[in-house]
Amino acid sequence: MGTAAGAGALRLPGLHGYAVEFSPYCPGRVACAAAQYYGMAGCGTLAVLGQNEAGIVLLRSFDWNDGLFDVTWSENNENVLITCSGDGSLQIWDMAKTKGPLQVYKEHTLEAYSVDWSQTRGEQLVVSGSWDQTAKLWDPAVGKSLCTFKGHEGVIYSTIWSPHIPGCFASASG
Repeated sequence: MGTAAGAGALRLPGLHGYAVEFSPYCPGRVACAAAQYYGMAGCGTLAVLGQNEAGIVLLRSFDWNDGLFDVTWSENNENVLITCSGDGSLQIWDMAKTKGPLQVYKEHTLEAYSVDWSQTRGEQLVVSGSWDQTAKLWDPAVGKSLCTFKGHEGVIYSTIWSPHIPGCFASASG
């Protein structure tokens, strides 16, 4: 993390960071999705970091049995995050719980590489993108995907909600 006044770092030995997201609730708090061995083998870790006078500190970490490639914060609960992983699943984590994940969604048939939570706060929807060339729409309260979007001819690397238009997301593929 860094500001115009300075920067700080925290190393997670044996892990490669794939995504980082600032908390929409707590200034100076970020979540990082990481994987061992460049995501080709090994496990993944969700690391939640905070910044204080002493520098950057590890607040919480959760391990998963496959590499984690993306992370997004809940838009209605400051302790809840969703990650996506190389086994094609999405995981819901709660920082207030000692163990996790709370839920696992496994519907993508290949690596899930992108996940984003709707920012309009009028809806609680999540979109994910996968190497299976699909984007999926999720409602965490339902526990399964609501819709699958097909049409990409390559791996989906990124999905993102519009911060201005409810129900509108974009995806990018190879």
